[in-house]
Formats: sequence, C-alpha cells, structure tokens
Amino acid sequence: MAGDSASVPKLRSAAEAAALIQSGWTLMVGGFGLSGCPLTVLRALEACDVGGLTVISNNLGEPGRGLGRLLLQGKIRKAIGSFFTSNPDVGRAYLAGELEVELLPQGTMSEAIRAGGAGIPAFYTPTAAGTKLAEGKETREFDGRLCVLERALHADAALIRAARADALGNLVYRGSQRNFNPMMATAADLVIAEVDEIVPPGELPPEAIVTPHLFVDVLVLSDPGSGSDGRG
Repeated sequence: MAGDSASVPKLRSAAEAAALIQSGWTLMVGGFGLSGCPLTVLRALEACDVGGLTVISNNLGEPGRGLGRLLLQGKIRKAIGSFFTSNPDVGRAYLAGELEVELLPQGTMSEAIRAGGAGIPAFYTPTAAGTKLAEGKETREFDGRLCVLERALHADAALIRAARADALGNLVYRGSQRNFNPMMATAADLVIAEVDEIVPPGELPPEAIVTPHLFVDVLVLSDPGSGSDGRG
C-alpha cells in the first residue's frame, strides 16, 4: 500500500510537509548520526524560505549531509545536542559566530525530551555537576550528591523517522531508528514522520507499535535518493 491522500489522510509530500515549518521555530530532529534521520523531509526543507531555526538533535548530520546541509545554508541559528564532532562545519560556524551551540550530555538530553513529552518542567541529575556544562544552572544536593537542575525540552515540530506506518499513523521502528524518535514524537506540537511504507490499519502487530497514531500529524514516504537512507 503506497498510500494516497484519500486512503491515508495524514499523507503529504515531503515538500508539503516541509512547508509547514516556519522561521524561528524550534525543531526536534531524530537520528544518531544519519541513522534514523528523516533525510527526505530535510532535503525538502532545503528548498523552503525559512531561517533562524533552533534544532534539538543528537548531532547536526555530517558535512553536506542531513542537517549539515541546512547548516551550510545558514538556516540553523542554534543547535542543542550532544555529539557535534561528526560534522566539522559545526565548529567552524560556531567559531565564526554564525551558530549558537548548547551542549547537553546525551542521557540528559534524552531525559529532557522525555520530560517535555510527559509534562515534567524540569528534573535534577548528577550528570555534569561540577563541570562547565553546569555553569549558571541551579544545583542541589541529594543524599550527599550534587545535582544539576535541567529544564525539559519541547519543540514546535518534530521531524522523525520510522520504518512502517499504518494509514492511521501508528509507527514501527527498525533497529537504531528507535533512538530519539519515539520520545521526540511526544514532545512537539507538530509531528512529521518519514516512513518507508504505509500499510492498511490492522496490519501492524499491536505489540510492535511504539508511537501511537495520536502523536503523529503528518506522514511522508521516504525517498531513497535523499542520501543515506536513514534506515537504521
């Protein structure tokens, strides 16, 4: 079932989905490296007249790939994430004053996204206590251990990647696609899910569904020509 707008009401082209993104928005973008990254949607976003984006993602792709392409276009104002060394262009943009970077330990970022989806405004963690990453943040001692107060993360839109969806928008992930994508689906006002295949309702095993359809607003079929396929 390739899907069409009549049988799959949430289905849009990549261009239609990308056109929903507005300048100045905060975006969550799934993926660990390029694995589980919604590359088709990101390529469509390249053609959109948007800028000043804040991107919450583990990394900013690779040089000229994934989010790295949006960075080179100057569309990203701020990056919040953990692992930016996979793309040297991030360091160059930061040193040139073209990009603001906020580093979070990976577990902290993951929990901050989960908290954002669960309606928890903030949490304490011992991770990063006593380091530069904790400077300017509230701290408190619990059972003799210093902890840092971290704010939850929420986004205007989440761009995520899954393997299969049914026509309602229920999602199943493959391998390492199940990194930040399921949590991001709960922590954004608009959720755009890029998938390889759309099947009729009832065809996905219920126990395999990770992201229920109520979190998904838009479905986009993946284009294998978008670079690395992000399959995980």
